Amino acid sequence: MKDKPRCVTGIERLDSELNGGVPVGNTILMCGGSGAGKTTICMQFLFNGAKIGEKGVFFTSSTPVFKLKKHLKGFTFFDEKILKEGKISIIDIWNISDQLGLHPEKYSTEEANILFEVIRDITKEIGAKRLIIDSLTELCYRLQSRDMIRDFIFNLGSSLAIMKCTTFLTSEIPPKKYQYSQYGIEEFISDGIIHMGNVERKGDLIRTLQIVKMRGTTHGRRRLMMDMSPKKGVELANMLKADY
Repeated sequence: MKDKPRCVTGIERLDSELNGGVPVGNTILMCGGSGAGKTTICMQFLFNGAKIGEKGVFFTSSTPVFKLKKHLKGFTFFDEKILKEGKISIIDIWNISDQLGLHPEKYSTEEANILFEVIRDITKEIGAKRLIIDSLTELCYRLQSRDMIRDFIFNLGSSLAIMKCTTFLTSEIPPKKYQYSQYGIEEFISDGIIHMGNVERKGDLIRTLQIVKMRGTTHGRRRLMMDMSPKKGVELANMLKADY
């Protein structure tokens, strides 16, 4: 069987575990608790892509744009020039929602469809090949039913796949809970799940990453240790037996 084209994350060990990268057009749920590193790894994915000619768009629903930029400036993968040249666009999804006159708390089915169409059209206009929604949990709060959540993710993922755009959706989950989303539907619609958590060792919390599911490729399923540093960003390594 012919291998599917890959979207290389630029994070060496992650690409290795995915046999070359995420299958192009997949929609991936990046789930974890607060401080797990979801936003950082998603941003590194975008900047790594921009540096090889793949435009990206980051829709934020949880952090103001100016705060995101301030946080990113601490990492060497961040390049202000990339933003100024339009290779990566950072967009506040609530500003879009307000400009469209959508309900500030709960969307109707029609309003959810309008927002989906705007995200799709912006992505197409930019020519983005990598897209982030951070966080999907915040967005789903305004969708009024599991059916609306399912339809929104399915329609978004299907449309972006046609454009060969690979999507990461961040999902907030409580610590020490064996679940991948708040609403129990997101993981079944997504093509892949990457779980980010913590392991306690001698009073310290070690960040971890594990690929739970990925359609279109064989992949490793081991839990990996994840380190984040200003110089190298996200790095992955094997866990020590004593860490389990």
